[in-house]
Amino acid sequence: MGRRDDLIERYADDLRKKCGVEPDMDLLRKVTIACGPSIYDADASTVAATQQHELDTVRRNFLMKKLGLADGQELHDAIDAVIEQYGRSERNKYRAVVYYLLARHFGKEAVFG
Repeated sequence: MGRRDDLIERYADDLRKKCGVEPDMDLLRKVTIACGPSIYDADASTVAATQQHELDTVRRNFLMKKLGLADGQELHDAIDAVIEQYGRSERNKYRAVVYYLLARHFGKEAVFG
């Protein structure tokens, strides 16, 4: 297995153990690939859920640009719900897992082909 495959397995494990979700591995792979090289950078591969500017980046760059959603309170609420599901006290919230959960939350799996 390659490095990306190892990371995808780690993300799937987080989804199962920390989020209580059985992942759709095809969708998880596509979301991970869409994250690009950020998955290999220790800082960029995680979401700092306590930093508002980081949450704003998730909202703007992923929810609005990638998923094509209109800005509004529902985006903030969804991010908050996903962070809660992942576990607020969980130190490492992987970006690919957060994006996967948000895509599922909004029913936007088709964006990833």
